[in-house]
Amino acid sequence: MNAPHAPTEPAAPRHPPRWDADDLPPAALDEADQLALTPAAAAAVVARLPLTTRFGLRAEITPVQAAFLARHGYLVFDRVASREEIDAILAEVDRVEAELLADGRRKINGVPVWFGLDPDGRDYLFRMGFTSVLSEHLSRFVHDARFEPVRRLIGDDARIGEREKDGVVFNRYVRAEGSLRPDLAWHTDALRDVFYNRRMPGPMLNIGLHFDRIRPHEGGLRLLPGTHTQGVASTLLRKVHFVSNRSDAREVPVETWPGDLTVHDGRMWHRVEGSPYAGWKGLRRSMYVPYVIDRYQPKDENSATPAYLRLFDAIMQLRKKAAKRAR
Repeated sequence: MNAPHAPTEPAAPRHPPRWDADDLPPAALDEADQLALTPAAAAAVVARLPLTTRFGLRAEITPVQAAFLARHGYLVFDRVASREEIDAILAEVDRVEAELLADGRRKINGVPVWFGLDPDGRDYLFRMGFTSVLSEHLSRFVHDARFEPVRRLIGDDARIGEREKDGVVFNRYVRAEGSLRPDLAWHTDALRDVFYNRRMPGPMLNIGLHFDRIRPHEGGLRLLPGTHTQGVASTLLRKVHFVSNRSDAREVPVETWPGDLTVHDGRMWHRVEGSPYAGWKGLRRSMYVPYVIDRYQPKDENSATPAYLRLFDAIMQLRKKAAKRAR
């Protein structure tokens, strides 16, 4: 295993975000006069807010933000990472991808790394777990003090599970011949727990950093607001997990600008809509950081691959072989 390291100087990513100085997001909600609201008063404010409300990440999660998350199951924080930070992270992912390809490495701590083909027909990383384990630069970033309010939102004793579960996960979506991940069908992250325990787990918050400007018509994350409070039957039967990807009249498209941070409860129904554009124009990238509160269970190079990941990995390998034959 190559020793992880940070770049000696910032590099340029192969595919930088499409920055547009004239394309600015709506202003984040002004909460200056709402910081001392009671939960009931905050809930009344949230009832009047649009589902597309954007928030500013402060030193503490505000009453209105907590009420919005409780009611709808998600939050969108306006550009918590700078342009320079976004470019540096993407360049680091390019570096790690090159090392994995050079080493012929297809797993990190038992979790498969999924390589398909990019729009130019070259090997391309679509999903990688434990990203920060291979990059000191990324590890420092996810531990930055600005994210402390998010950590405390999970729990005062929450920690970043860099070596637990799947670690920090980096995703790429692009529609092209040989793409392994043009989209991701409807699912809830509570399925496994519900199937085995026949009861709903507690809050399961997904923390995602977004790297591209994605408008509603360009695909991206879709959420069904309020479904994080659904029961067992709806979790199991409302949609066909990882199969159905049809639009829903109640879904909310999460519009993002590079640097946006999203929080959504994994118990809710969500999906990733594929881009209508083929090729690099439709590229979408995100990074999810795990916050863990249960017993410390680190993984290492000798960790076994879970059965469900072996199944998904086999499917991905078949897709890649089919794409290569088609070319």
